[in-house]
Amino acid sequence: MKVAVVDDDPIVCSSIATMIDQVGAGETLWTANDGEQAIRHYASQRPDVLLMDIQMPTMGGLDAARSILQSDPTAKILFLTTFADRQYIQEALGIGGRGYLIKQDVASIIPAVRTVLAGEIVLGSKALSHLELGETEKASSDDRPNAGRTGLPADDPFSSLTNRERRISALIAEGLDNHDIARQLYLSEGTVRNRISEILAKLGLANRTQIAILWLRTLPR
Repeated sequence: MKVAVVDDDPIVCSSIATMIDQVGAGETLWTANDGEQAIRHYASQRPDVLLMDIQMPTMGGLDAARSILQSDPTAKILFLTTFADRQYIQEALGIGGRGYLIKQDVASIIPAVRTVLAGEIVLGSKALSHLELGETEKASSDDRPNAGRTGLPADDPFSSLTNRERRISALIAEGLDNHDIARQLYLSEGTVRNRISEILAKLGLANRTQIAILWLRTLPR
């Protein structure tokens, strides 16, 4: 596993590189201290996973990630920062980031890098709690039952689902897997799996294929 580290603090770069190398988790190809350096280094030597800070001088991590992902959509970028800001987290995942960790979650760095390398999305516990808190403070209209609301057919089999569950059902019908659904809705894959289980239970269905078929049959013709 080849890793690169981008942080405006050289000590942070050195510490993470040492940790990766010493535990035998992989090899640190290079480090950089701002987004522009990261773009240049990445163009000449592409790591398997790129650990990226958010706020840096000259060019921040989000802008650098956009540039890198534009040239290499397969890039696996894991954001590692001190900012547990919900807007940052959503933007990082929205542009194609593969995960978001808070620097205090030191013990999670190596497992997170391995998980990202395996193709999964990672949200550290602190980052996930900020996302879920934001969803709750939003009055959680996405999680309120639809029963009795206007605009839904009386015989709609999905009327008992929350807005979030209906959205997940629609994405299943579009052919998205849990990984892609999690990215679109800014949820962890575990949360998506749990929501799908709840949908199946409410609808009395056995699998996601049946959800997709039922959803497509319900669409207006």
